[in-house]
Amino acid sequence: MNIELKGHRAIVTGSTAGIGRAIAEGLARAGAAVVINGRGEARVSAALAEMRALFPEADITGFAADLATEAGSKTFTDQAGDADILVNNVGTGAFRPFLEVTDDEWRNLFELNVMTGVRMTRHYLPGMTKRSWGRVVFISSEAALAIPKDMVDYAMTKTAQLAIARGVAESVAGTGVTVNSVLPGPTRSEILSNWMKSQAEAEGITQEQAEQNFLKTARPTSLLQRFTTTDEVANMVVYVCSEQASGTTGAALRVDGGVLRQIV
Repeated sequence: MNIELKGHRAIVTGSTAGIGRAIAEGLARAGAAVVINGRGEARVSAALAEMRALFPEADITGFAADLATEAGSKTFTDQAGDADILVNNVGTGAFRPFLEVTDDEWRNLFELNVMTGVRMTRHYLPGMTKRSWGRVVFISSEAALAIPKDMVDYAMTKTAQLAIARGVAESVAGTGVTVNSVLPGPTRSEILSNWMKSQAEAEGITQEQAEQNFLKTARPTSLLQRFTTTDEVANMVVYVCSEQASGTTGAALRVDGGVLRQIV
């Protein structure tokens, strides 16, 4: 399958590192013009320099903005311009007991993980429907369906994304715009890799051993029996954004390594 995205412009939120960065690179490799985003100017500038070196012929731009706020979202959209591919990737999470999560922490996580996608989709969807072509992808998680006891707040935001994606897909039925969710499992992304590295150092083991311990204790249903790579997640997203995926919409597509014990 030859995925060709020349002539399309993509925005990937939270894309200076990790899964978002891999998605941005995958879309650029397929020929799309790509706009990246991060909170800080230094991270965005560094990512731009690295990506332009990798893809010297590609149209890659980037803008720093805190999308967890209305003002930051407006700053970004005013600079970024229009797009017909939107990947709502920005987000975070942490392992912590439910009883220790404060009201402010609940609200802040909801603003970042959920409302950023709401605001970005609300802004870019009208242009997509007007042009009768568009792709919106929400990066959710297997935690949306298998709620971990030590990440209840995070899981809630990821379940919310599934509801939003399906509802928005229903709202644009027949327009040529598709809206889907992608659910990664344990992935060697920046956040989880840093946590695994800290665990490994604390226990005097390798990071690979720490990952295996995590899978055995926290995700024993993994069929892959290893962490996925960010590129493996990105490959699914690039496909969903392609012309070839025109028949897929309103779906929750898993790249979870078989963690979820569900057949549909």
